[in-house]
Amino acid sequence: MCAMDATETSLATTISAQRIAALIASSSNENAKTVAVEVVAETGSTNADLLARVTAVDGGRLVAPVLLVAESQTAGRGRAGRPWQTTRTSALTFSLAWKFNRPLHALIGLPLAVGVVLAEALGIFGIDVELKWPNDVLRDGAKLAGILIETAQDKSTGAAATWTVIGIGVNLTMPPDLQQRIGRAVADVSELLTHERERLLAILLSALADALADFDARGFAPFVARWNRLHAYTGRTVRILDDGRVLHEGVAVGVDEQGCFLMDTASGRVAVTAGDVSLRLQE
Repeated sequence: MCAMDATETSLATTISAQRIAALIASSSNENAKTVAVEVVAETGSTNADLLARVTAVDGGRLVAPVLLVAESQTAGRGRAGRPWQTTRTSALTFSLAWKFNRPLHALIGLPLAVGVVLAEALGIFGIDVELKWPNDVLRDGAKLAGILIETAQDKSTGAAATWTVIGIGVNLTMPPDLQQRIGRAVADVSELLTHERERLLAILLSALADALADFDARGFAPFVARWNRLHAYTGRTVRILDDGRVLHEGVAVGVDEQGCFLMDTASGRVAVTAGDVSLRLQE
């Protein structure tokens, strides 16, 4: 594994790529040891940066997994192009580029699997969270972390393979001015500020690397029961919205082995595939 501290501005990084790499190297996690670790002080979007390298047509194209951590993102994104707003040091923001030996259609449940990994890793620190389909991590009902996965077909070989860029943002602290800008309730894990961020990132990378290797081999099936145990809305009335229009209303059940959201409606059980639809709790 290699590590590199880089900056796109004159700002110095306080997170050490070398420290993260050393923690991984001292572990027994062989999957994580294949990942190069890079840290930048500031960038627009770690997802955009890695996606550009995945799709590069020159010698800069990625050939191995990379974890890119940014101390600050100025153009972080969530689902449907929504901005992910942070301030410097208020969140862990990072992306992991990972190549799957699967076609794109076989990755439908991946955001849910990543949510499971993130929730279980936070549990190591005694932090209880729940999952909201398809890609949010909640604490006490408020959003704590988000996941954005973008993909690109691997055209370097004739085999069915897909590069993914898995972007994750976890709120570490929520300054009042940032809370006001966001305009809705969000959660944080300020108790983790007493821990080294390198250790947090090493634990997350280790958990992700093992989970992604498992997903590549077996798909979403090994994660279904784990996701359903962490489901925030089981047995509660929810709505599925498409651009503000109600598509379905009913009682939340969980997810199936394809990662579809199951709900019982007046006309029977329906399975909703993730897209640009939104899930809302019906109060």
